[in-house]
Amino acid sequence: MVAVVQGVAKADNPIVQTIYTADPAPLVHNGRVYLYTGHDEDGSTYFTMRDWRVYSSADMVNWTDHGSPMSLATFSWASSDAWAGHVAYRNGKFYWYVPVNNRATGRKAIGVAVSTSPTGPFTDALGRPLLENGEIDPNVLIDDDGQAYLYWGNPNLWYVRLNADMISYSGGLTQIPLTTAGFGTRTGNTSRPTLYEEGPWVYKRNGLYYNVFAAECCSEFIGYSTAPGPTGPWTYRGTVMPRQGSSFTNHAGVIDFNGGSYFFYHNGALPGGGGFTRSVAVEKFTYNSNGTIPTINMTTTGAPQIGTLNPYVRQEAETIAWSVGVETEPSSEGGMNVGYIANGDYIKVKGVNFGSGATYFNARVASAASGGRIELRLDSTSGTVVGTCTVPGTGGWQTWTNAGCSVSGATGTHDLYLRFTGGSGNLFNLNYWQFTPLASASVLTNGDMESGTTGWGVFGAGTLASDTSVVRGGSRSLAITGRTASWNGPSQNVTSKLTNGKSYLTNVWVRAQSGTPSAKATLALTANGTTSYVSLTPATAVNSSGWTLLTGTATVSWTGTLSSATFYVETASGTDSLYLDDASLQ
Repeated sequence: MVAVVQGVAKADNPIVQTIYTADPAPLVHNGRVYLYTGHDEDGSTYFTMRDWRVYSSADMVNWTDHGSPMSLATFSWASSDAWAGHVAYRNGKFYWYVPVNNRATGRKAIGVAVSTSPTGPFTDALGRPLLENGEIDPNVLIDDDGQAYLYWGNPNLWYVRLNADMISYSGGLTQIPLTTAGFGTRTGNTSRPTLYEEGPWVYKRNGLYYNVFAAECCSEFIGYSTAPGPTGPWTYRGTVMPRQGSSFTNHAGVIDFNGGSYFFYHNGALPGGGGFTRSVAVEKFTYNSNGTIPTINMTTTGAPQIGTLNPYVRQEAETIAWSVGVETEPSSEGGMNVGYIANGDYIKVKGVNFGSGATYFNARVASAASGGRIELRLDSTSGTVVGTCTVPGTGGWQTWTNAGCSVSGATGTHDLYLRFTGGSGNLFNLNYWQFTPLASASVLTNGDMESGTTGWGVFGAGTLASDTSVVRGGSRSLAITGRTASWNGPSQNVTSKLTNGKSYLTNVWVRAQSGTPSAKATLALTANGTTSYVSLTPATAVNSSGWTLLTGTATVSWTGTLSSATFYVETASGTDSLYLDDASLQ
């Protein structure tokens, strides 16, 4: 775990604080930036790297951790050194080119793995190296004419022409001449007369080819050259990023995204950081009018946010602008969760747009201990508290339940701090969270159940009653008994209240009278004589010892004339009796 000190809470660089990351390789795909990195192990005194990581962002400040979709074990022929790679997208597939040690030869070789998803998992495309000459740092350019080029090299610079399948090549390995005109002049090292060191990042912009590379170790700066064609001739253009940042290496990645240009790099800025414990960072920049790259300095501020974050849709807990103390791990519910949460740890989510206000916060939590609390604070760890949620023990670190609390005072756009408090040791895990906005009025009648059974009926069989002995809020809830099928449950006719094609947020609290069924909210739609069913919330386990929130967002649409629409709560199986309270569909 990387121990980040409280004093840098306002920083957004480096962009990952939960582990040490290195060798950024950004890729723009479908409106997001996917960032592929290496992973420096904690306490490393060499380039000890065993897997690769993936992060993504739509706003350049809040980054979602997708875990490790590829490791040394992906390549049965590799023995060590999960070093700097690059991902290219073509024909619906993602190709990840990486240098690793070939167990059979003891030399560095370039392997390639493939996936149909940008977040993996990736599998070895060949079962052997794509190529091998003992050198490292692959990078791929797919030119406008469709020809793909693979560049790599340290101490030399090479390329091959990849075939359309992206896992084979035509012709031989071609060495690019490292001339002082092409790559600058290095003094004091006759064996390496140019500034080129390693890590080529080749791309095309406005008809000009750029090669941004790590220059003159050690410590390295970032330089660049340009050429009229993908293989040269190259002309050295100068420094992009000076020698900065407490790491004797650097490694560049350059992209355009959403109308801006971004420069990724790594440094040793996190506590414990250095040449073997590096961290990826990013800066926004603007090309000079003549196409040259300006000098870019490392900052702790990082890139500005694009737009704002919507708190009224599910947000993964591992979507983070800054964090202290926490780590991430694979979740039993899929994806990743935030774990190893201790008293005083926190997560910052930047630029959260609460609009006219939030009324409720729900979190997906698990704890093998006694739980703790989530303080919802605005703009700093000591900022205004707009809600405090109690997290119960659940009997296991991957035994998930919903925990929530009322929210007051969250309006407009703020940085959101989830500050965790409790006893000693690990408190709980956090998978995802979501706020509920102030009503936009719910289409449900008597959603708080305070008017008894008014507006409510039964879908299928069962007996519905107003209950005052078991309530979540107010003085009444609904109780249903006598269900004879899993799809039976409390219901409302909402036929005249729905808008075709609209997205609806559902919240309903459920408690079992006995047993531990999985409950869910469903919408039955009949249009032009055809009935379809919309899952409004995922099936979630409920029990008799407390209330569980069913929550979800779904788009409701139909073709033709809508003749019937029924909202109801059912179970995935069984006929257990249930309580319902505080339901909304908005």
